[in-house]
Amino acid sequence: MGLLDGVMGNASKIDASKIQEEFSRILMPGEVVEHAYQLIRDYFVFTNKRLVLVDKQGITGSKVEYHSLPYKSITHFSIETGGTFDLDAELKIWISGSATPFQKQFNKKLSIYDVQSVLASYVLK
Repeated sequence: MGLLDGVMGNASKIDASKIQEEFSRILMPGEVVEHAYQLIRDYFVFTNKRLVLVDKQGITGSKVEYHSLPYKSITHFSIETGGTFDLDAELKIWISGSATPFQKQFNKKLSIYDVQSVLASYVLK
């Protein structure tokens, strides 16, 4: 991920096996990280059970908040693909009980369709 991508908040794909090791204390037995994406210091991680949002806080990032979203709490989601002048794609996820969607931007190096496919496979069961 380039520095400019990080500053602009664009996501890039990271190795799921690396996150599996890093999340060993967070994951339940049998839970597997399938896809992971990084936004500057923060992550969002798709497992076979839930979506985990990781918010690294402070200057050093040593304080970390893990927010777990079971797929059944996702009421709907949308993707907006990049256009001619706006190359970034955007994923929006609405959670039950909240009117404001969770939003993440993806740069042209990452396929928004891949992320949408993983999310759809769990939400639309």
